[in-house]
Amino acid sequence: MASTVDPLVVGRVIGDVVDMFIPCETISVDFASKHVTNGCNVKPSAAAAVPSVKISGHSKDLYTLVMTDPDAPSPSEPSMREWVHWIVVDIPGGTTPNQGKEILSYIGPRPPVGIHRYILVLFRQKSPIGLINLPESRANFNTRYFAAQLDLGLPVATVYFNAQKEPGNRRR
Repeated sequence: MASTVDPLVVGRVIGDVVDMFIPCETISVDFASKHVTNGCNVKPSAAAAVPSVKISGHSKDLYTLVMTDPDAPSPSEPSMREWVHWIVVDIPGGTTPNQGKEILSYIGPRPPVGIHRYILVLFRQKSPIGLINLPESRANFNTRYFAAQLDLGLPVATVYFNAQKEPGNRRR
């Protein structure tokens, strides 16, 4: 009997960033021609611009999208865990984050050392989110705490990719 292992568990997304949940929506993420699947590698240069994101769901429902790096500044010593890269709220179901309110602008991956995980977490909102207090710093963000503060509950979808520092051009 074959069994499947959840890539979110293997990649320690569940545990490090979110608690166990049952996905009930889908999130599709693309950086130009690179489609993101759990655990795939994306070069930071390819992820410098805001990704194309499509979420499922009903148009009457609203969603919040959070992108974080739990491995900052180094996977072996993540003293800045989590570093938040992007927050968008009030996204209508079946649309894209462009239809929501960007609370924290997108900053692409910039891993200084090691292989970092970049996690996009989608929550279904219980009501529209008005004004919220922005994090004082992008460092030491906590997705669970953020979700609790906004009464978002567990995620409804999550996808993550890996990135590592690209070698610089060497001059001779």
